[in-house]
Amino acid sequence: MRSLLLVFLIGFGFQALANPGFSQGRQIQALPDVLSFKERITPINEMLVDRLDNLLPRLMEEADIDMWLVINREYGEDRLFYTLVPQPTFAARRTTLLVFHKQADGSVERFSVSRYPIGDIYPTVWEGGTKAQQWERLAEVIAERDPKRIGVNISKDWALADGLSVGLQQQLLANLSEKYQQRIVSAEQLVVRWLETRSQMELAIYPQVVALARGVIAEAFSNKVVTPGATTTNDVAWYIRERFEELQLRPWFQPYVNIQREGDATSEDDVFMGIDNRLILPGDVLHTDVGICYLNLCTDTQEMAYVLKMGETDIPEGFKVALGVGNRWQDILTGNFKTGLTGNEILANTIEQSNAEGIKSSTYTHPLGFVGHASGPTIGMWDNQGPTPVQGDWKLYPNTGYAIEGNIATRIPEWNNQWVQIKLEQSAVFDGNTVWYLAGRQTQWHLIR
Repeated sequence: MRSLLLVFLIGFGFQALANPGFSQGRQIQALPDVLSFKERITPINEMLVDRLDNLLPRLMEEADIDMWLVINREYGEDRLFYTLVPQPTFAARRTTLLVFHKQADGSVERFSVSRYPIGDIYPTVWEGGTKAQQWERLAEVIAERDPKRIGVNISKDWALADGLSVGLQQQLLANLSEKYQQRIVSAEQLVVRWLETRSQMELAIYPQVVALARGVIAEAFSNKVVTPGATTTNDVAWYIRERFEELQLRPWFQPYVNIQREGDATSEDDVFMGIDNRLILPGDVLHTDVGICYLNLCTDTQEMAYVLKMGETDIPEGFKVALGVGNRWQDILTGNFKTGLTGNEILANTIEQSNAEGIKSSTYTHPLGFVGHASGPTIGMWDNQGPTPVQGDWKLYPNTGYAIEGNIATRIPEWNNQWVQIKLEQSAVFDGNTVWYLAGRQTQWHLIR
């Protein structure tokens, strides 16, 4: 039975998703509560068991893998390992051999061939002994179950599917008979699908995670943090970083803040506009890029702010129009999300439609999940608006998360037709039919007085 804590989080998640205040950056008033490290263990482990029981069997069947071996050594763990083990787990113990075996009824047997069980999730089938005896026992386990295809984490193209070290691969092969050596295959497809697919329990909690990131941005882009003429962009970036640390949230990159200013030398051909390490002045346009991970789910968010000049009560109309163009580009992009299309096809369709509407855009959208730059279809890159081999050829699946990331460039009449960029990024999920922003998106400017 799900814990009361998780039920509470699920309820909060749907409230956040439905709250219109989250769609307009200025209207976010309060941050959701953040669980203590102790309190996080229950929802994280319940989500893990749910994934192992209900998602993994389907993915192993889809990848045509009968047995999956996830092998790690202490302090040499790959990132995938931490998506499979319960909390609190800080490292593999000595050599940790996780085995997942697809059974005749479609369920997946899971256990460890290690000195220690891993919580209640992975009982061990080895009584202990030498390293050589551990590997011998793994070979016995494999022979007893006689799998036809044995997946291991080796991949030429996907970093998160390439976690098996050369040394461990050599030890595995040295302990297997030639019969089972010939059955070793790459678990690449299984790993990518495991990493990119979000469960319903995760989707219930994800809005809260994103709301935390957006809420801290709203704080940072306010007079609580910014005093025009005294505060620098680095000051704001460090406020964001230290605020996350105060909330015991882990950034997965250093927050970044930059300024576009009237009179800057800009061109429609600029890849990026904006200068960092700059004193904030009235009339400036601010932009930030922020990412956190909480409850094992990561976010990536970019939003824009304007510093009012003396006598101004609102941002000039040209910037409102520009943000509207940015929102229209988002709509074009997400409208092209169709199950079965590749990232490259979505990109090409988005560019064609944007060009037809006279929108000068750049699309560089990536998957989100257990890490910020996650596995799944790449939809453009900032330095490549054409096809991306391999990652761009990956197809779009339902229940996958994305950072809807890119920018539009346009002229601002109030700035003597100077070129500016509206740089936007919001965390979203594709349910198989529609893209949903997990905690809304920015449709109004943050205003700093």
